[in-house]
Amino acid sequence: MTEKSNPTERFTGLADAYASYRPDYPETALLHVIERCHLGPASLMVDVGCGTGISARAFSRLGIAVLGIEPNDEMREKAESAASTGGSQNPPKFRKGTAEKTGLADSSTDAVLCAQAFHWFDPERSLSEFHRILKPGGHCILIWNERNEADLFTREYGALIRDNSEAVSVEVMRGVSGKALLLSDLFETVGVTEFTNSQSMDEEGLLGRAFSTSYAPRQGSRAEKLRSGLSELYRRYGAGGPVTLKYTTTVYIARKDCQ
Repeated sequence: MTEKSNPTERFTGLADAYASYRPDYPETALLHVIERCHLGPASLMVDVGCGTGISARAFSRLGIAVLGIEPNDEMREKAESAASTGGSQNPPKFRKGTAEKTGLADSSTDAVLCAQAFHWFDPERSLSEFHRILKPGGHCILIWNERNEADLFTREYGALIRDNSEAVSVEVMRGVSGKALLLSDLFETVGVTEFTNSQSMDEEGLLGRAFSTSYAPRQGSRAEKLRSGLSELYRRYGAGGPVTLKYTTTVYIARKDCQ
């Protein structure tokens, strides 16, 4: 079985780091989704591959009912724990499932969201499943935070990651994944929009961000080389204060036919 067809276990052991060190999504992007997809208090959003619930909680705080679908038990349990203390009046709920087999009823949701996740799915099978569970006129939303390497610090961070991990293959996969939705005969494209985003952190946060990824080495010489390289990068740019990674948040939206 290929790495992509069996991604679930890649995140085992990473739930705490993922929850602590991954960037949020800019509120402007979330409000854009709510407006373009005509979502409101009566709407249901299904967040597929929700991980530790970062995007699910963000939309929940903005008044949208969210059901998270996550196959990895550790990640889902972390999402459930965080939701119970997140302060939302209507916290997201979570259940086990996959993008290709959510277990949800036909035409049961107003929106399907995949935040930082769609590149791990089988695009044809997952889009067919999303089409099935969406109500007529419902929307499919794909979101990615991608490093903006026009920024010098972010570019040097990215070079370290690529030199000392399996990042290249994953980044190539992410780069083409959104096109599957745009080219799908099952959906009508609504639009692709980019937003600026950033994440400030101390040295511990920088190391945590790097090692929260599924492709980072977890032990051995490559892990040590990455760790020492990141510490040196922090010393050069941080001077004891925070450093900031820059991102471009890209939002893809497409609509299921109303018939």
